[in-house]
Amino acid sequence: MMDWDFEAIRDEMVRSQLIRRDVRSVPVLDAMRSVPRHLFVTDIMYSSAYLDSPLPIGWGQTISQPYIVAYMTEQIEPVPGMKILEIGTGSGYQAAILSYLGCEVYTIEYIEELAAAAKKVLFDLGCTNVHARHGNGYSGWPEEAPFDAIFVTAAPEHVPVKLVEQLKDGGKMIIPVGGVHSVQSLKIVTKKGRGSTEKDLLPVRFVPMVGRE
Repeated sequence: MMDWDFEAIRDEMVRSQLIRRDVRSVPVLDAMRSVPRHLFVTDIMYSSAYLDSPLPIGWGQTISQPYIVAYMTEQIEPVPGMKILEIGTGSGYQAAILSYLGCEVYTIEYIEELAAAAKKVLFDLGCTNVHARHGNGYSGWPEEAPFDAIFVTAAPEHVPVKLVEQLKDGGKMIIPVGGVHSVQSLKIVTKKGRGSTEKDLLPVRFVPMVGRE
Protein backbone atom coordinates (compact mmCIF):
# COMPACT_ATOMS: atom_id res chain seq x y z
CA MET A 1 0.00 0.00 0.00
CA MET A 2 1.27 3.45 -0.86
CA ASP A 3 1.89 5.96 1.91
CA TRP A 4 -1.42 7.80 1.62
CA ASP A 5 -2.79 10.13 4.30
CA PHE A 6 -6.16 8.41 4.57
CA GLU A 7 -7.25 10.62 7.45
CA ALA A 8 -6.89 13.72 5.29
CA ILE A 9 -8.56 11.96 2.36
CA ARG A 10 -11.54 11.02 4.52
CA ASP A 11 -11.82 14.56 5.80
CA GLU A 12 -11.94 15.84 2.22
CA MET A 13 -14.53 13.19 1.35
CA VAL A 14 -16.75 14.42 4.18
CA ARG A 15 -16.40 18.06 3.15
CA SER A 16 -16.80 17.66 -0.60
CA GLN A 17 -19.23 14.76 -0.87
CA LEU A 18 -21.35 14.83 2.28
CA ILE A 19 -21.55 18.30 3.81
CA ARG A 20 -21.98 19.89 0.39
CA ARG A 21 -24.98 17.61 -0.18
CA ASP A 22 -26.60 18.54 3.12
CA VAL A 23 -25.65 15.57 5.30
CA ARG A 24 -25.80 17.37 8.65
CA SER A 25 -25.74 14.74 11.40
CA VAL A 26 -22.53 15.31 13.39
CA PRO A 27 -22.32 11.68 14.58
CA VAL A 28 -22.78 10.39 11.02
CA LEU A 29 -20.14 12.77 9.67
CA ASP A 30 -17.76 11.73 12.45
CA ALA A 31 -18.32 8.06 11.61
CA MET A 32 -17.69 8.65 7.90
CA ARG A 33 -14.56 10.62 8.80
CA SER A 34 -13.27 7.86 11.07
CA VAL A 35 -14.05 4.46 9.53
CA PRO A 36 -11.28 3.35 7.11
CA ARG A 37 -13.29 2.75 3.93
CA HIS A 38 -10.19 1.59 2.03
CA LEU A 39 -10.08 -1.56 4.17
CA PHE A 40 -13.44 -2.60 2.72
CA VAL A 41 -12.30 -2.66 -0.92
CA THR A 42 -9.78 -4.84 -2.72
CA ASP A 43 -6.13 -3.82 -2.85
CA ILE A 44 -6.37 -2.67 -6.45
CA MET A 45 -9.22 -0.29 -5.50
CA TYR A 46 -7.38 1.51 -2.66
CA SER A 47 -6.80 4.59 -4.78
CA SER A 48 -10.52 4.78 -5.56
CA ALA A 49 -11.86 3.99 -2.08
CA TYR A 50 -12.94 7.54 -1.28
CA LEU A 51 -14.26 8.58 -4.68
CA ASP A 52 -17.88 9.66 -5.06
CA SER A 53 -19.00 6.41 -6.67
CA PRO A 54 -19.87 2.80 -5.90
CA LEU A 55 -17.05 0.29 -6.35
CA PRO A 56 -17.01 -3.41 -7.25
CA ILE A 57 -16.23 -5.81 -4.39
CA GLY A 58 -16.53 -9.07 -6.32
CA TRP A 59 -19.31 -11.58 -7.05
CA GLY A 60 -21.27 -8.91 -8.92
CA GLN A 61 -21.69 -6.79 -5.79
CA THR A 62 -20.68 -3.23 -4.94
CA ILE A 63 -19.85 -1.00 -2.00
CA SER A 64 -22.21 2.00 -2.15
CA GLN A 65 -20.84 5.48 -2.77
CA PRO A 66 -20.02 7.36 0.46
CA TYR A 67 -22.90 9.82 0.04
CA ILE A 68 -25.52 7.05 -0.15
CA VAL A 69 -24.07 5.34 2.95
CA ALA A 70 -24.15 8.62 4.89
CA TYR A 71 -27.60 9.58 3.60
CA MET A 72 -29.17 6.23 4.49
CA THR A 73 -27.55 6.29 7.91
CA GLU A 74 -28.76 9.81 8.63
CA GLN A 75 -32.33 8.96 7.65
CA ILE A 76 -32.51 6.25 10.33
CA GLU A 77 -31.17 8.61 13.03
CA PRO A 78 -29.10 5.96 14.81
CA VAL A 79 -28.26 6.34 18.48
CA PRO A 80 -26.02 4.23 20.74
CA GLY A 81 -27.69 0.99 21.76
CA MET A 82 -30.10 0.92 18.81
CA LYS A 83 -30.67 -2.64 17.57
CA ILE A 84 -30.30 -2.75 13.79
CA LEU A 85 -30.69 -5.48 11.19
CA GLU A 86 -28.73 -5.10 7.96
CA ILE A 87 -29.63 -7.11 4.88
CA GLY A 88 -26.67 -7.34 2.50
CA THR A 89 -23.41 -7.10 4.45
CA GLY A 90 -21.38 -6.77 1.27
CA SER A 91 -17.90 -5.62 2.25
CA GLY A 92 -19.05 -4.73 5.79
CA TYR A 93 -18.63 -0.96 5.45
CA GLN A 94 -22.19 0.04 6.37
CA ALA A 95 -22.08 -2.28 9.38
CA ALA A 96 -18.80 -0.66 10.47
CA ILE A 97 -20.36 2.81 10.27
CA LEU A 98 -23.27 1.67 12.45
CA SER A 99 -20.83 -0.02 14.82
CA TYR A 100 -18.91 3.23 15.22
CA LEU A 101 -22.21 4.93 16.10
CA GLY A 102 -22.69 2.48 18.97
CA CYS A 103 -25.49 0.41 17.46
CA GLU A 104 -25.93 -3.33 18.00
CA VAL A 105 -25.81 -4.61 14.42
CA TYR A 106 -27.05 -7.94 13.05
CA THR A 107 -25.94 -8.28 9.44
CA ILE A 108 -26.71 -11.00 6.89
CA GLU A 109 -24.95 -11.70 3.59
CA TYR A 110 -26.23 -14.21 1.02
CA ILE A 111 -22.88 -14.70 -0.75
CA GLU A 112 -20.78 -16.92 1.51
CA GLU A 113 -17.39 -15.60 0.37
CA LEU A 114 -18.40 -11.99 0.98
CA ALA A 115 -19.84 -12.89 4.38
CA ALA A 116 -16.55 -14.48 5.44
CA ALA A 117 -14.42 -11.61 4.15
CA ALA A 118 -16.57 -8.96 5.81
CA LYS A 119 -16.63 -10.84 9.09
CA LYS A 120 -12.82 -10.89 9.15
CA VAL A 121 -12.46 -7.16 8.43
CA LEU A 122 -15.04 -6.26 11.06
CA PHE A 123 -13.30 -8.52 13.60
CA ASP A 124 -9.90 -7.01 12.81
CA LEU A 125 -11.34 -3.51 13.35
CA GLY A 126 -12.71 -4.51 16.74
CA CYS A 127 -16.39 -4.16 15.81
CA THR A 128 -17.56 -6.36 18.66
CA ASN A 129 -21.10 -4.97 18.43
CA VAL A 130 -21.55 -6.43 14.93
CA HIS A 131 -22.96 -9.94 14.59
CA ALA A 132 -22.45 -11.22 11.04
CA ARG A 133 -23.63 -14.38 9.36
CA HIS A 134 -24.18 -15.98 5.97
CA GLY A 135 -27.85 -16.45 5.18
CA ASN A 136 -30.96 -15.53 3.22
CA GLY A 137 -31.77 -11.87 3.73
CA TYR A 138 -35.42 -12.25 2.79
CA SER A 139 -35.89 -14.28 5.98
CA GLY A 140 -34.28 -11.65 8.19
CA TRP A 141 -33.08 -12.67 11.67
CA PRO A 142 -36.35 -13.59 13.42
CA GLU A 143 -34.77 -14.92 16.61
CA GLU A 144 -33.34 -11.44 17.30
CA ALA A 145 -36.45 -9.46 16.31
CA PRO A 146 -37.87 -6.94 16.85
CA PHE A 147 -35.39 -4.39 15.53
CA ASP A 148 -35.37 -0.63 15.97
CA ALA A 149 -34.32 -0.24 12.33
CA ILE A 150 -33.51 -2.31 9.25
CA PHE A 151 -31.05 -1.37 6.48
CA VAL A 152 -31.45 -3.12 3.14
CA THR A 153 -28.48 -2.51 0.86
CA ALA A 154 -29.71 -4.32 -2.28
CA ALA A 155 -32.94 -3.86 -4.17
CA PRO A 156 -35.87 -6.28 -4.08
CA GLU A 157 -38.74 -5.70 -6.48
CA HIS A 158 -41.09 -5.06 -3.57
CA VAL A 159 -40.85 -4.54 0.18
CA PRO A 160 -40.40 -7.98 1.85
CA VAL A 161 -43.24 -8.58 4.32
CA LYS A 162 -41.09 -10.74 6.62
CA LEU A 163 -38.70 -7.84 7.16
CA VAL A 164 -41.47 -5.40 8.01
CA GLU A 165 -42.76 -7.91 10.55
CA GLN A 166 -39.35 -7.89 12.27
CA LEU A 167 -39.49 -4.15 13.00
CA LYS A 168 -40.67 -2.98 16.38
CA ASP A 169 -43.77 -0.77 16.40
CA GLY A 170 -42.57 2.63 15.19
CA GLY A 171 -39.36 1.15 13.80
CA LYS A 172 -38.04 2.17 10.38
CA MET A 173 -36.63 0.29 7.43
CA ILE A 174 -34.66 2.02 4.68
CA ILE A 175 -34.74 0.05 1.46
CA PRO A 176 -34.22 0.52 -2.29
CA VAL A 177 -37.12 -0.99 -4.25
CA GLY A 178 -37.37 -1.72 -7.98
CA GLY A 179 -36.16 -3.88 -10.80
CA VAL A 180 -32.51 -4.09 -11.83
CA HIS A 181 -33.20 -2.43 -15.19
CA SER A 182 -35.45 0.31 -13.84
CA VAL A 183 -34.99 3.40 -11.70
CA GLN A 184 -35.38 2.26 -8.12
CA SER A 185 -36.82 4.26 -5.25
CA LEU A 186 -35.12 4.53 -1.87
CA LYS A 187 -37.92 4.27 0.66
CA ILE A 188 -38.48 4.64 4.38
CA VAL A 189 -40.94 2.05 5.66
CA THR A 190 -42.34 2.74 9.15
CA LYS A 191 -44.05 -0.01 11.15
CA LYS A 192 -47.47 1.06 12.42
CA GLY A 193 -49.16 -1.57 14.55
CA ARG A 194 -49.98 -4.45 12.19
CA GLY A 195 -49.37 -2.32 9.11
CA SER A 196 -46.79 0.09 7.78
CA THR A 197 -46.39 3.33 5.85
CA GLU A 198 -43.96 4.09 3.02
CA LYS A 199 -42.24 7.30 1.97
CA ASP A 200 -40.15 7.71 -1.19
CA LEU A 201 -36.84 9.51 -0.58
CA LEU A 202 -34.87 9.61 -3.84
CA PRO A 203 -34.18 7.64 -7.03
CA VAL A 204 -31.25 5.21 -6.71
CA ARG A 205 -29.55 2.32 -8.47
CA PHE A 206 -28.61 -0.71 -6.35
CA VAL A 207 -27.63 -4.25 -7.24
CA PRO A 208 -30.61 -6.64 -7.04
CA MET A 209 -31.35 -8.39 -3.77
CA VAL A 210 -30.53 -12.08 -4.03
CA GLY A 211 -31.96 -14.95 -2.05
CA ARG A 212 -35.29 -16.72 -1.69
CA GLU A 213 -38.42 -14.98 -0.45
